[in-house]
Amino acid sequence: MGHMSFSGFPDEAFMFYEGLEADNSKIYWTRHKARYEEAVRAPMAALGEELEAEFGPVHLFRPYRDVRFARDKSPYKTHQGAFAATGEATGYYVQLDAAGLYAGAGTYSVQGERLARYREAVDEEITGVPLARIVGEIRAAGHTIEGDRLKTRPRGFPEDHPRLELLRHRSLYAGRRFEPEPWVHTPEVVERVRAVWRDLAPLVEWLTAHVPGD
Repeated sequence: MGHMSFSGFPDEAFMFYEGLEADNSKIYWTRHKARYEEAVRAPMAALGEELEAEFGPVHLFRPYRDVRFARDKSPYKTHQGAFAATGEATGYYVQLDAAGLYAGAGTYSVQGERLARYREAVDEEITGVPLARIVGEIRAAGHTIEGDRLKTRPRGFPEDHPRLELLRHRSLYAGRRFEPEPWVHTPEVVERVRAVWRDLAPLVEWLTAHVPGD
């Protein structure tokens, strides 16, 4: 497939996922595979190419779910995600599904050594205070701070820790959901996603620097 310039996501992209949500089966997938390739995958790849110069290579996730250990055995993901990685489980993300678009960034999994490193960096004033400021600015810009959090405080940290909320995170990302408004069918998507990713760049840079992979 040659280079295709991004012109927006067609209605068919959202309709494809509406149909898949109703009938997550091999029969539906096979019948509508061409629609998936043309309306979802090709435009998402083209969107990634537009953002690559600033954020690095954008990788499209496979549409198949890993059902080996899942209770839910439906075979296909009901969204198409794309990711520009800056470090282990860290980077910029964009997703299309029946409900619209989501643009976000951060780290989607922090475990083991990386979790210890993350907590240390949040605890230390010299690194933790800047993160708290970054998160505050992202929230003030209208993005939602998300991630998996411990219900209680992590062991070894005082109850009155000024950054207790951040210490409880086991993944930390932020982003914004967009309804499928008319602009999703136009090249304006590039500007919208780029604007969110730029807002979140300080978070990604902090995570990439302080919570590297092994």
